[in-house]
Amino acid sequence: MSADHYLFPDWPAPTNVRAATSLRFGGHSDGPYESFNLGAHVGDDEQAVAANRSQLLQELQLPAKPQWLEQIHSDRVVEAKADDLVRTGDASFATAPGAVCAVLTADCLPVLICDRAGNRVAAAHAGWRGLAAGILRSSVGALDCDPSDLLVWLGPAIGPRAFETGVDVLEEFFENAQSGDHAEAIAQCFRPHVEKPLHFLADIYGLARAELRQLGVSEIYGGDRCTVSETEYFFSYRRDKTTGRMASLIWLE
Repeated sequence: MSADHYLFPDWPAPTNVRAATSLRFGGHSDGPYESFNLGAHVGDDEQAVAANRSQLLQELQLPAKPQWLEQIHSDRVVEAKADDLVRTGDASFATAPGAVCAVLTADCLPVLICDRAGNRVAAAHAGWRGLAAGILRSSVGALDCDPSDLLVWLGPAIGPRAFETGVDVLEEFFENAQSGDHAEAIAQCFRPHVEKPLHFLADIYGLARAELRQLGVSEIYGGDRCTVSETEYFFSYRRDKTTGRMASLIWLE
């Protein structure tokens, strides 16, 4: 397996759980999509995207084409299938080998989940809207097991020094807080912007951890990269507007 343009989660997952996130280099796309763009919806050349997706399949030795999603910033979770259909939602799950869960991101948070027994996996696209709407709650619920049995890896997303938000984002998270302790944890993830009144710097990793802990998940890994500042490695919509997408994938062998 070629490993030079992928991140592999550093987590104690069972050996039959495979997971990876693609980096932006090593592919076939040109211009603002240079070069390993896996998003088919961003204006890139269709043949270049197809070549990149074929390369992904071969390099990661995937058992099937990934379950690509039409992501809509929702709390909708679908079961991953190996049938080439694009399904609408922001997370997918699998409970047997043969299907590959995948999400596309370029600042939003990719979240990969498995259980300790290696029987269940899920991938979630957690932009701030989906995160506030409950995409992680839905993903954990879809796996139908005790949340304390789950392991979670937070993939590369916009970092807390780059994620500028308005009051509306803060209010939406507070409106969806599940308890007083959860609201307190949310508050700690918003730091007032020193130069812009009524603006904040938000920690999307912290918000995901707060949600997961509220759900009863304690084994949480990753969450230490920044797609905006690490230009060499990651696509970033906030930084570049016209850009590619990385894929975060998880599957059972």
